[in-house]
Amino acid sequence: MTSKPFPNDSNWLLASLFTVMLPHLGHLPFWMWGLMLLVGTWRFHLTKNHASLGIWVILPIAAAALFGIAFSYHGLFGRDSSVALLACMLTLKLLESNNRRDFIILILGCYFLTVSLFLFNQSIFAGIYVLLPLTLLTCTLIGISHPNGQLPPRFQIGLAIKILVQGVPLMLVLFLLFPRISPLWELPTDAYSGMTGLSDSMEPGAISNLSLSDATAFRAEFKGSPPKQNQLYWRGPVLWNFDGRSWKMLNQNVDLSKETLASTGESVRYTVTLEPHNKNWLLTLDMPSQLPKDATASPELQVLSQTPVRSRIRYEAVSNLKYTLSPELNDLERIFALQLPDHENPRSLALAASWKKANLSPEAIVNKTLEMFRTDKFYYTLKPPLLGVDPIDDFLFNTKRGFCEHFSGSFVFLMRASGIPARVVTGYQGGELNPVGNYLIVRQSDAHAWSEVWLKDKGWVRVDPTAAVSPDRVESGMESLSIGSRALPIFERGDHPFLRNLYHHWDAINHNWNQWILGYDDKRQTELFELLTGKRLSWEDFTLGMIICVSMLSIPTYLFLVRKLRQPVDPVLRLYRAFQAKLARKGLPLFDHEGPVDLSERAIAHFPDETGTIISIIQHYNKLRYQSQFDPVSFKIFRRLIRDFK
Repeated sequence: MTSKPFPNDSNWLLASLFTVMLPHLGHLPFWMWGLMLLVGTWRFHLTKNHASLGIWVILPIAAAALFGIAFSYHGLFGRDSSVALLACMLTLKLLESNNRRDFIILILGCYFLTVSLFLFNQSIFAGIYVLLPLTLLTCTLIGISHPNGQLPPRFQIGLAIKILVQGVPLMLVLFLLFPRISPLWELPTDAYSGMTGLSDSMEPGAISNLSLSDATAFRAEFKGSPPKQNQLYWRGPVLWNFDGRSWKMLNQNVDLSKETLASTGESVRYTVTLEPHNKNWLLTLDMPSQLPKDATASPELQVLSQTPVRSRIRYEAVSNLKYTLSPELNDLERIFALQLPDHENPRSLALAASWKKANLSPEAIVNKTLEMFRTDKFYYTLKPPLLGVDPIDDFLFNTKRGFCEHFSGSFVFLMRASGIPARVVTGYQGGELNPVGNYLIVRQSDAHAWSEVWLKDKGWVRVDPTAAVSPDRVESGMESLSIGSRALPIFERGDHPFLRNLYHHWDAINHNWNQWILGYDDKRQTELFELLTGKRLSWEDFTLGMIICVSMLSIPTYLFLVRKLRQPVDPVLRLYRAFQAKLARKGLPLFDHEGPVDLSERAIAHFPDETGTIISIIQHYNKLRYQSQFDPVSFKIFRRLIRDFK
């Protein structure tokens, strides 16, 4: 058997490598695109001309590529650089692959690179797409492994699909039964770059830019009817510090006492499926009265996870929409809730001073500020203008156009300047009910900022200045702002009902994919088997069940293979193969498609001194293989000729 692959195998490998590399192009630097195109064209030319390259030609290219990856990614460690390095090495391996062993190594590496796509994209489309490179790689593996040489493409594709389908039962068993335990490893930090979500600070333009994204922030399923739109305030970071332009969270070293919560209404139970955002906060409705499992709460009752949310998670929570939060305010909280930078925004300070001079009550100042937003030609816009050196003054007295962060930030500034403790809260407001799956979709475009003021005997009270300027934003969500502005994503606009309905169906499918495939964790696994068996199972039970199921699938396959291997080999064929092996050891290449007569002609040309012996061996072989009755005398002569052949 020759170790040389056929030209058709090289074409299969090129096609497979193309489909493997294609989804990774968006994660690779531009120069690697050119390298892949160059190598692919070069390899096609080498195959066509039956040529090959030496290792000394490839080594300088590999060294330059290694330097390029290190320069592009500032090192060789991390998700992006490691995948790029693997893709580059497989591409260059293509140039020196001239035998079956090289092809098999390259195919196995491509299998691994195909799976690495899920490090970047875990959508349904990615799951469907990987079937294409898997099928083509399996076709290539079949082609270079089959003893009959070049095969019809239809046969290769059919056999590859058959092999992959036969592996589905084992795949399902491993997926369902393999114990879901916390991984002993995690991805490097660059795997989480580019995640969209709320920040731990807020400045003019931050949330308005986020609100132009149609990416899903989380989905929520309620036990019962969901609350009204104007009650859906999803609590995120609470911002206290103001430096004149940006609002920021308190330093972690600040030790605030935990605020007390007294619930005065019915509880709302719900389940949140949160998309990864690389921060610690978990979104819950104002106010959370029962935290998710393994979660904690900050002093301001912002719910936090123990580690950054770097993969999709699912948690249950309980909130009360009517509450009293911290009716008593200690001195340290009061200091932070009244902090303002000195000698900045003088016109705003003067306005607040006039209210204080008029001896207005805190409630009256709150109402007066909201009335100013309602009546003084303020506009809610997704594209606010840039602000000057004193941003609060510039917004309140000049531009009067802003997004939620402008209104909440300026409102809190005026409250603090008037002596009323206040703070900014960021999160999400509202969400879109998907009637197909009966769950709420909260997108990044629903990002919002509002205010909390502390009033005597009432505690921290939520005040949303945006509702004074644009009540439709709070009552109807971001959809109410889409018609006319065209700035929001198309699926959030009410002027495309067909596309919106189509999106609802697709999102329901995607939600189930997230819940049962990507979200099939240890909790889901336990719930499924509790439903099937009626009792709670431990991870030891799952391990035992997996071993039993895999054994039930593997034993019949093993017995079939053993029976095939134990089938007696034709003694004539065994001797003929020994004759072929002798020829190969003396430098005569063998070909799978070659018959005995063609082999004898090449052998005579290669070993002219053995012409008579070779002809006699082939004649006896043909006689023993194709005559109707076995001739023991001829078999003895055949065996002696091969034994004596030197």
